[in-house]
Amino acid sequence: MAAKLYLVGTPIGNLEDLSPRAVRILSEVDFIAAEDTRVTLRLCNHFGIKKPLISYYAHNLRERGEQIAARIEEGESCAVVTDAGMPCISDPGEELVALCAERGIPIETAPGPSAAVSALAVSGLPAGRFTFEGFLAQKRSARLTRLRELAAERRTMIFYEAPHRLLSTLEDMLEVLGDRRAAVVKELTKIHESVLRAPLSQAAAYFRETPPRGEYVVVLEGAPEAERARPPLEEAVRQVRARAESGEPLSQAARAVAAETGYRKNELYALASR
Repeated sequence: MAAKLYLVGTPIGNLEDLSPRAVRILSEVDFIAAEDTRVTLRLCNHFGIKKPLISYYAHNLRERGEQIAARIEEGESCAVVTDAGMPCISDPGEELVALCAERGIPIETAPGPSAAVSALAVSGLPAGRFTFEGFLAQKRSARLTRLRELAAERRTMIFYEAPHRLLSTLEDMLEVLGDRRAAVVKELTKIHESVLRAPLSQAAAYFRETPPRGEYVVVLEGAPEAERARPPLEEAVRQVRARAESGEPLSQAARAVAAETGYRKNELYALASR
């Protein structure tokens, strides 16, 4: 087999989704670089694939990436896989592809399932144009900052989220972006696959009563027409401060600017008073 880096998409849940081409490549390469060798070993065993596995994940990607690239340059072929879905999408494989590209190493892809695109397809939201955000920051302040930056985003947005952060993320989305339409998709292609299509307020209420379990994709409606023309948050805060400096009470200034821009009064007041 040609000395290349092969990007192989793996099932996001249902093993029947591994393509015949992916099986062939995994069976023919010299070695497989995996995010978690235990997960990939189970996949290989299911299909009778017996190939050397090496780990390639966030904490060893620089050193291991150099080793993988060197082996390919010496004539070996390598398939890189993630635990589920396409490697390089919210995954360390991105760095390996960049490294191989820099060194002129051939790269070939064997596409497979993607949780993001699959969730978008079943969401019922506009799918012609979308943006993939992956995981939001774990720290709430950073998460809120990013959501504010996305307030005027017109395209449908796709997020990944872990079960222990899902409710807080939905509540933060509701607080910053308003009660937009959403689809919360769980365990795609698996036995307990489910899709909750509801406004953010209803989705948050549901998960307050039903503790989240499994891995989730949140598909969120883009900005309504009225929000697309509003100024950046920083400009709205500047307007509040300018009014206050002219003698208007800060609370009144925040209320007036909130009415003009669509931002929340309490948010403008808190930011302007810093």
